[in-house]
Amino acid sequence: MTVPAVLVRVDRNPFHHGTLGAARSLGRAGVPVHAVSEGPRGPLARSRYVVRTWRQPPQETGPDGIAAVLTQAVRDLTGRAVLVPLDDHSAVAVDHLPPALADRFLLPAQPPGLAARVADKARLAEVCAAAGIAHPETARPASPAEAAAAVRSLGAPAIAKWSRPWLLPPGSGLRSTTLVRTPAEAAALHARTAEAGSPLLIQHLLPYAPGRDWFCHAYADRTGRLAAGGTGRKLRAWPPGAGLTAVGRWEHDPRIDDCARRLVATLGYRGVLDLDFRYDATGTTPYLLDFNPRPGAQFRLFTDHGGLDVVRALHLDLTGRPLPARTPAPGRRFTVGTYALLSAVRGERAGSRGGTGPGGAGREGAWWAADDPLPAAAMTAAWSAHVLARAARRLTTRARPAPGERPALEERPVPEERPAPEERPVPEERPVPDERPVSVPPPPLGDGIDGQQKASSTACTTS
Repeated sequence: MTVPAVLVRVDRNPFHHGTLGAARSLGRAGVPVHAVSEGPRGPLARSRYVVRTWRQPPQETGPDGIAAVLTQAVRDLTGRAVLVPLDDHSAVAVDHLPPALADRFLLPAQPPGLAARVADKARLAEVCAAAGIAHPETARPASPAEAAAAVRSLGAPAIAKWSRPWLLPPGSGLRSTTLVRTPAEAAALHARTAEAGSPLLIQHLLPYAPGRDWFCHAYADRTGRLAAGGTGRKLRAWPPGAGLTAVGRWEHDPRIDDCARRLVATLGYRGVLDLDFRYDATGTTPYLLDFNPRPGAQFRLFTDHGGLDVVRALHLDLTGRPLPARTPAPGRRFTVGTYALLSAVRGERAGSRGGTGPGGAGREGAWWAADDPLPAAAMTAAWSAHVLARAARRLTTRARPAPGERPALEERPVPEERPAPEERPVPEERPVPDERPVSVPPPPLGDGIDGQQKASSTACTTS
């Protein structure tokens, strides 16, 4: 019997297409797929390739909550299963599973604590230094005053990020990364450190330009060889200019490939990894933005001509089967339809379409699949309801003044008219004070903030 797989994700995102991609990849290979996810009503549960789902534990329960759900899952499984974490929270929790529970799963032979080390933004500088990879100037302020001083030193705007974003409490309004434009904004954010659960970092902002954002997905097998995956370029992102990949293209980049190999060799890393990069203005130095110790949402871009991707490589390797030789497919594209449409509507210019390899290597959508259509239908319905609910909330908020807030007419009373002196008549064409145009400041960045910060974090150079 084929060894089953258990996918686990804790973050509350029903539109996480990477989890669906993993289910389809393994399911098409005949692997029974079980999932700890958003439950039986989400798009993932509609996939023909998912045998059963278990509802996610509350995020604030930490590793103990994940262990409790996995304990329930293994009761229904015969023998061992391959465990596939699909967010940083789950990947870090694997190190804390009780030994008896961990023995029920097949896992990469990873050095203890390594997943938390590479996922922790504060320790990423250590990781880069260990691999001989450059890292941008980063401050770890100990007080709000030091956070303000860091912005003055690094230059505004700057990046503020929580070192362990998976610890952020749900509903707090705190984001993993924030673009801070003034020292005061940095100080106010630092004041919430206790609530965030991890230290705040202030980093230099690496400016965005179309075509400079890249990523690398790879699988390091039991010998440390990169046995699957590749490097790719973001053609569109959501939010525009940063954020997750809306349209990606497989393009070989030797500098980024070298960075990935050096990281794996230096750290002894085993398993799936997802690296985000941005090139500098000269186009010669790729900067490492993030290190995720699990599959990225767009990992299916790197499906080679033989059907091998990083998740399927993980299952083959951990079950003791040989991995086929890689047959790269440069030119292949991956599209997340909803985000690609939003990015185009917002007017983002697509990145460079140049690169190595032929252009006819195929394409794949994140949601639609002819052999598995129900998740796309469920996603469309859920997405539409989500958009309509947000629009209704915004309209309600704008129409209803906040408690204690006076209506606009009361805030700007018209001054009483005063007769002008006879010797200095007021010309009729002169506007009264209330008729002067009011300068309105531009609106703050919305959902695009997170992506811009993520795209400006940690540097990677080749030696």
